[in-house]
Amino acid sequence: MDYCVIKEGDVFYLTDKGGDIAAEHDGGYGLYTKDTRFLSRMEVYIDGEKPALLSSASDKSYFASIRTMKERKDEGAIELQRERFIYDGVLYERMTVTNYFPKAAACELAVSFDADFQDMFLVRKYRTGEVGRIIGRETGEQHASIRYEGADGMLRETVVQWDREAGRVEEDGTISFVLELEPKESVRICFAIMPLLAGQKAAVVLPFEEGLSRLEASYAAWDEETVSVTTDSELFNGLYRRGVQDLRMLMTDVGYGDTPVAGLPWFAVPFGRDSLITSLFMLPLRPEKVKGTLRTLAAYQGKARDKWRDEQPGKIMHEIRFGELVTTKQSPFSPYYGTVDSTPLFLALIGEYVRWTGDLTLAEELKPNMLRALEWIDRAVLAGAGFVTYHQEAEKGFPNQGWKDSSNSIVHASGEYAASPIALSEVQGYVYQAKKNLAPIFAAMGDATLAERLEREAQELQASFERDFWMEREGFYAIALDKEQRQVESVTSNPGHLLLSGLPERSRAEQVAARLLAADMFGGYGIRTMSTEAAGYYPMSYHNGSVWPHDNALILLGLSRLGFKREAGKVISGLLDASQHFEYQRLPELYCGHGAELGEPVPYPSTCSPQAWSAGTAVAFVQAMLGLDPNVPAGEIRINPMLPEGIGELTVERLRIGAGELSLKVTRLADGPDEVSVEVLGNTTGLTIVQSAVEE
Repeated sequence: MDYCVIKEGDVFYLTDKGGDIAAEHDGGYGLYTKDTRFLSRMEVYIDGEKPALLSSASDKSYFASIRTMKERKDEGAIELQRERFIYDGVLYERMTVTNYFPKAAACELAVSFDADFQDMFLVRKYRTGEVGRIIGRETGEQHASIRYEGADGMLRETVVQWDREAGRVEEDGTISFVLELEPKESVRICFAIMPLLAGQKAAVVLPFEEGLSRLEASYAAWDEETVSVTTDSELFNGLYRRGVQDLRMLMTDVGYGDTPVAGLPWFAVPFGRDSLITSLFMLPLRPEKVKGTLRTLAAYQGKARDKWRDEQPGKIMHEIRFGELVTTKQSPFSPYYGTVDSTPLFLALIGEYVRWTGDLTLAEELKPNMLRALEWIDRAVLAGAGFVTYHQEAEKGFPNQGWKDSSNSIVHASGEYAASPIALSEVQGYVYQAKKNLAPIFAAMGDATLAERLEREAQELQASFERDFWMEREGFYAIALDKEQRQVESVTSNPGHLLLSGLPERSRAEQVAARLLAADMFGGYGIRTMSTEAAGYYPMSYHNGSVWPHDNALILLGLSRLGFKREAGKVISGLLDASQHFEYQRLPELYCGHGAELGEPVPYPSTCSPQAWSAGTAVAFVQAMLGLDPNVPAGEIRINPMLPEGIGELTVERLRIGAGELSLKVTRLADGPDEVSVEVLGNTTGLTIVQSAVEE
C-alpha cells in the first residue's frame, strides 16, 4: 500500500507512508469521521525541511510507527519517531525527537495543521455539491481549533491539543517547538486531535501510554472472546492473525451494535452486502457477533417507495453515509438501497445464525423485518417473471446492483451489455437458501403455514432456475437473464455462490466445481471473476477477470459443504500463496487475474485494504478445512475435514456452537486433502458430531 491507515470505532486516519497529510495532495489523506474530513493537513518539518523517511510500519491494525530523520552528512542526524493510534474518538500521536549528533544540538520541530471538512464524496471526486464554510479559528498555548458550519447547518470542529509549551503558535495552524538536546537525548511531544460534531463533548485526553494500553486491552479481549486457531503453517497462521485483527479494527457501531464496515479507506461505513457476507464468514469466530449487523440493517430497512434512493418497502440497504451532501439531500446515500442481493442475504444470514446458535430469540425479535423482506422478494419475483431482478431507478444510483456493480460487469458472449431488468444467478441462490433455512425457523415459531409455503417456493425456484439458467453447451450456469429472459452466456464466478445455497442438483454442482478450477477460471492465485475465454475478459478489470478473495471464500464454503475437498484445497492453497505477496500478508479487496506463471499476483491499481470480507476469508478457510456445518435445531454438527497442501495439523479451540463450545484437532495422515484424522479435544455443546457426511 502507498498509504498508512488506522481506524478505531467511527474514526479513521489516512496519511502518506511518511505520516504526513501534505497541504497539496490528491490521495484523499485525512482524519475522518461521519464521512467528513476533519484534518486535511498535518505536515512535520525539522528546521524548515521535511525529514527523510526511514521506515513506516502498520503491522498492527490499530497502531502505526514511522521513523524519519534530518541528516547532516558524516556528522549525525536528528531522528523523529511518530507513533499513533485512535482511542475513544481521539487521534493520539507521539513525536519523539532524538539527537544523534556527537554533541549538543538545537532544532526546531514545526507541525502544520488544517481542516477543510470536505464530504467524503467530494474528497473522492464522486459527487459535487453546495457546502458550508469555515467560521472560526482559535489558537492558544497548548491548543488550536477550527470550526465549520455546514450547508446542513451542523457545526463541526477539529480540536488539536499538545502537552509541551510551544515556542510559537501561528494563525495558519503551525506549531513550533525549539528543542535543545544533548547527544542521544530524546524529547517527546504528544498531540491529541479530536473531530467533534455539534453537541458532542470532547473526550477526556489520556496520557499516551494509558490510551494505548486500553486499546490493546480491547484487542486482547477480542482475541480471548473469539475462537483460537493454530496450524503448523506459519503462512496460514499469519494470514489468520491478520484477518482476525483487521476484522476487529473494521467493527463500527452506529447505534445498533457492532457491524463490520466494508473497508478502508473509502468505505468505512455499514453496507448491506459487504457487512452481511463478512458476518457470514465471522460465524465461526463467535456467532453472536453477527447480531449487530442484523439489527443495524433491520433498523434501516426500507419503508417507502423512493426512486431517489432506490428504496422500496422491506428492502435492505446497500450503503449508508453521514456526510454533508447526504444530510442536505444532494446525495441519495441516506441510506441508498440500490442492491438486489442484500435482502435475501439478510434472510440467509438469519437462517445460518440460527443453525449455528439455535437462538430463536433474535429470530422472534427480527420477525417483522423478515416478513417485510420476504414480501419484498415476492414483489420482485412477480415483477421479474419468476426471478428476483433489478433495475436502476435512482438517477445517481447504480446501473448494476449485484456484487459486481460496475457498469460493464454483465456482458453477453457477443460483448453486448445486458439490458435490465436483470436476474442474477447468485441472487436466486441466496433466495433459495433463505427460504430453505427460514422454513424450519418459522415452523418453530408457530407459523406452519408460512413454513410450508417457503419450502414449496424454494422447490419451485429450484426447478425454474435449473430450466432457465443452465447452459448445456458450457456445462455451467449463466451469470444472469436479461430483460428479454435471454441467458447472459459468459462463464463467471457468480454461479459458484450457488454451491453454498444448495440449489444446484448434484451432477450440475459437480460440473460447476470442475469448471471453476479449470485453467480458464483458476489462474493459480484464486478463481477469476470471469473466464479467460469470455468476450468481456480483461485481467486488470474490476469485475471481469480479476480475483476477489471474498468471492473465492463464498465458493469455498460451498465446495466444502458439498464435499468437494480437492477443489476446496486448491482454492485455499492459491489464496494462501497470493497472501504472502501483499503487505502484512493482508489479502486486498481484489487483485488482477493474471496467472501464477508471472511469479506473484499483480496488484489492482486502486483497491481497498484492509477490506472486511477479504479479512474474513481466513475464517472461511477454517470452516472449510473442518468441513463444518452445524445445525443446532437438528441437534447435530456435521464435519467433513480436509487439509490443503502445506498444512499438516489444524487445532481449533473455543468454537462456539449452540450453548457450548467445541474444540477439534485435525491431523494429516498421508498425501491428499481428505487423508486426515480428527480428535475431539472438548465438546460442551450437547450436540452429536457427524463425521464425513455430506447433505445431498
